[in-house]
Amino acid sequence: MNTIRKASQNDAQAIFNLRNRAILAKCSAHYTEEQLSLWTQGSVFERFITDVVDTFYVSEMDGQVIGSGKLNTQTGLVDAIFVEPYYSGRGGEKDAPVFIAPSERAGLAIANARIHAQCSAFLSRMRLCGR
Repeated sequence: MNTIRKASQNDAQAIFNLRNRAILAKCSAHYTEEQLSLWTQGSVFERFITDVVDTFYVSEMDGQVIGSGKLNTQTGLVDAIFVEPYYSGRGGEKDAPVFIAPSERAGLAIANARIHAQCSAFLSRMRLCGR
C-alpha cells in the first residue's frame, strides 16, 4: 500500500538517489549523456537537506520511498516529482495528486508544475498546469 507523508531529514539521501535513478532511466531520450551526467553528479548537501525538510513529500510502499514531490506553498509550484523507475507506468504515479493537497491547505487556488519533455503527458493526466 502506498502512503504519502511529509519528508524528513532521513529521507534526503533516498530522494537524491531516487531522483538520479529516475533521471537516468527516463530522460535519456530527451537529453545528452553529458547533460544527464551533469544533472546527476554530486551528492547530498546541506541546502538540499533543508529543502527536503521544508518542502518535500514522499510516497512510500513497504517502507521504501518510491516517489517524491516538492511543493512551494509561496508560488504554488509543484516541482521535483520523481518516481522510482520500476514503479513508473505501473501505478507508482497514481498518488501524485496527493502531493498537491498541501497547496489546498495553504489556500492556493492552483498548483503549477514545471514540466520537462518526458513529463508533459503524465502531468496532463494529473491535471496539473504546466509552466
